Amino acid sequence: MLRVTREQKLTTAITGSYPRPLWYDVNLNGQSFKSALGDSKFREQYLDAVAAVINAQESAGLDIVTDGDSRFDLAVGGKSWFFYPIERLGGIEGHRDTSRGWMSRHGLRPGKILWEVQEAYQPAVVKQRLTRGPLEYTALWKVAQRLTDKPVKFGTICAPALASMLWDEYYRDDRALINDLSDIMNAELRELSAAGCPLIQVEEPPHHGRTTRPDCTDADLEFLTQAFNRQLVGVDAEIWVHTCWGNPNQQRVYWETPSYERALPYLLALDADVITFECASTNGRDLPLFAKHRTDKKIGIGVISHCNTVVEPPEHVARLIRRALEYIPPERLVVTTDCGFGREGLSRRIAYYKCVALVEGTNIVRRELGLPEARVRASDPGVYFASEA
Repeated sequence: MLRVTREQKLTTAITGSYPRPLWYDVNLNGQSFKSALGDSKFREQYLDAVAAVINAQESAGLDIVTDGDSRFDLAVGGKSWFFYPIERLGGIEGHRDTSRGWMSRHGLRPGKILWEVQEAYQPAVVKQRLTRGPLEYTALWKVAQRLTDKPVKFGTICAPALASMLWDEYYRDDRALINDLSDIMNAELRELSAAGCPLIQVEEPPHHGRTTRPDCTDADLEFLTQAFNRQLVGVDAEIWVHTCWGNPNQQRVYWETPSYERALPYLLALDADVITFECASTNGRDLPLFAKHRTDKKIGIGVISHCNTVVEPPEHVARLIRRALEYIPPERLVVTTDCGFGREGLSRRIAYYKCVALVEGTNIVRRELGLPEARVRASDPGVYFASEA
């Protein structure tokens, strides 16, 4: 149910993750978040880091902010996106030194950066039936929300994607494993929404990636849709679904970005209010698809790249938004980033000015449509000491 963006047009937000401050040098390393807050050094660094990330987004003028995924450890290739929940699940013992099929499907070998990323992932082994552990999503959201009056979007990996980093020695049935994971995530998300979190983003349904494989069937896509929706039963919040084509260490998994075309009908069947699509990497190549598929969902388009260290000019952002408006009305269009900014690949300065460009570009189009513009505090010359002359 739309709660945050119901009356908004051209809502702006980033996907979620944000570069860590250089001084934020502590990790959770699998321990309970609430317990870690009892350590003075962790508490001060974590709270200050989240405050800094939120302040940057507010200064850029974003409508919705995130906590930057600051709970995640500083680990190779964004490993904690998978392993924050994995480290806290019951039924896991040890790890394997290879990912099932991932390296071979993408032609990875030593000498390629994604080989090093995958070498660091070390899939966890499922030895017993999976049980819910101390994910503590509610506590994480509350810590961030108390630092701002803007709505905080809380994001998490989805169960089907999480399953890809597990080595199953218990279920011997991928669907049974995914269903149990979906029930675990559902319990966590229901608790989070009951606590008042207004906006939950469930990330990376595998549908579009699966369609790049020759063995992908319609039955596979139908099951992934059912499993994804299983996570969302009874979750009383505005639900966003994030999709992209991969972001390990700010690297493209596919040099030539594939199309969402085959996956799109299944993605639009997800029980979500907003679905985001990577568009910056393709300059909106798939946007005409939205003229072929009717939906009442809001569509988020990525207008900022997470793989490019060059800050996009606002006019470039505006051009992509204008193109999207040929197929999606402004009341159903959300403006965001292709993926998260990660913790390793971009500097905070670059991420910050990418946020500014996102909002300034959106303001150009808002002005053309006669819509209210967002205040971009970062662009106020009155608070800078360098002369524009």
